[in-house]
Amino acid sequence: MADHWHRRLLEGRAGVFAIVTTIAISIGGLVEIVPMFTVGSGHMEELPAPYTALEVTGRDIYIREGCVNCHSQMVRPFRDETLRYGEWSHAVEYSWDRPFLLGSRRIGPDLHREGLLRPDAVWHYEHMKDPRSMSPGSIMPPYKWLLEWKIDPADTQATMRALAFVGTPYSDADIDGAEAAMQEQGGVIVARLAEAGIEASWDDEIIALTAYLQRLGTDIPEDEAEDVAEGGAQ
Repeated sequence: MADHWHRRLLEGRAGVFAIVTTIAISIGGLVEIVPMFTVGSGHMEELPAPYTALEVTGRDIYIREGCVNCHSQMVRPFRDETLRYGEWSHAVEYSWDRPFLLGSRRIGPDLHREGLLRPDAVWHYEHMKDPRSMSPGSIMPPYKWLLEWKIDPADTQATMRALAFVGTPYSDADIDGAEAAMQEQGGVIVARLAEAGIEASWDDEIIALTAYLQRLGTDIPEDEAEDVAEGGAQ
């Protein structure tokens, strides 16, 4: 049987095949890379503020518990996505994400617009305690230990130092004052839980995780944040 033209003209000539392959890969790479340097930051003129100390801790817990295995953090610019989740995700919103938590599948819903969509008590606290009490039929396991385990400010300071080393703008004062900042922000969440009859402490892991989840997607302008809330309610 005669060789196919592809084998005869390309695969049979290693040098030509290598050159053609290199050209094809280069074109594909340029198509993806060039736009990154030619487009602006979009609707956001300035970089968002880095995560607070408590949010950094919550993010570490999120990573530790493997939440990214079931939840993505990337709303794609498609109508079905924006109708359900709100404003599509913009690159600048990931400025301080190290590592990125874009996710590769959605066993559960995307969480990039989760911030401020649901109250601390009747969703985040109870949902982590017993997911099916809030979402009947959910296959998400309970995370009751988050209501009992305590955070260690020293661990948070170590994380912040590492992030500062790779470029996150944390000053020495930010790192040294991490515990006080965590206590202040955590106290606000504890107070909201108390209004719902839930007792908690600022150093409970559930408080840090709640702070992180309530931050997600809140760095966009107010007019677009309203669209997020409307989209998330779908």
